Amino acid sequence: MKECKIKLSSLEKKLNLIESKFQGEKIELCERALMEIDIPVREIKAVLTEHKFDAVAEEIYFFKIIKPQFISKFIYYSKLLSIEVTIPNAGKTVLKEYFECELLTLKAFYDRYTDFYEYYRRKATFLDHKYFIRNQFDLKTKLEAGLYDYDEKFATSHDHIVSQIIANDLLEKYLLEAITNIDGYNFKTTEEKLILSWSSSKSSLVELLYALYSSHTFNGGNIEFSEIVRYAEKTLHVDLGNFYKTVHEIKNRKTNKTKFLQLLNENLSNKLLEDD
Repeated sequence: MKECKIKLSSLEKKLNLIESKFQGEKIELCERALMEIDIPVREIKAVLTEHKFDAVAEEIYFFKIIKPQFISKFIYYSKLLSIEVTIPNAGKTVLKEYFECELLTLKAFYDRYTDFYEYYRRKATFLDHKYFIRNQFDLKTKLEAGLYDYDEKFATSHDHIVSQIIANDLLEKYLLEAITNIDGYNFKTTEEKLILSWSSSKSSLVELLYALYSSHTFNGGNIEFSEIVRYAEKTLHVDLGNFYKTVHEIKNRKTNKTKFLQLLNENLSNKLLEDD
């Protein structure tokens, strides 16, 4: 386990160097990154073939935390390379549609694994023995179509899904920034000017954003809640942390589930009466 962490640290340093060296050359960047990632993954796989974990908790930790940090990087740069080599040489409208279509692909993956997304985002553990132990497949849960083609010594039923979730978060950020750059909006400019910052509670903001998301007020509903949260975090200079957990807490309120929305309604009504 310690050796894996050392390899991960070394890999991240190499990837940072590649990112800084090939900033304006995405295709070259991705190709070099993939070659760097491939090396430690092959080394870890070779070692794990003969390795026996001392405890179940150690095996779960490897497949839930350690392995996905490597594989997610490979998935991210592979997909980014695919996106970059097929970018249409067209106007802003076509280009924007291209990136939005890629976002819909991420949303489709989320829709397929909604339950597991919530489980993972909440940092739940009660099903780890099914999800992250080798040869413990529960056929009643959703499994990857190619599961039986996996190397049984180097895969569990859900570690690849965790890797995909992490990679999708990175791809989501890349795609959203690509779209906003097409529209002529620059996050850095906004951050420098500090136009707005959220001064109420974080749970109140999550409640508001979830209400807007539930009402399909953004992109006609063709947008994931996490995308809305990421956008709000950047523009309002706030870190909402584990927002899925916050949504879960809001749903479990015994009374007044929408207390912030009710407060907004009351304040708006009072303000309108004052203005009259």
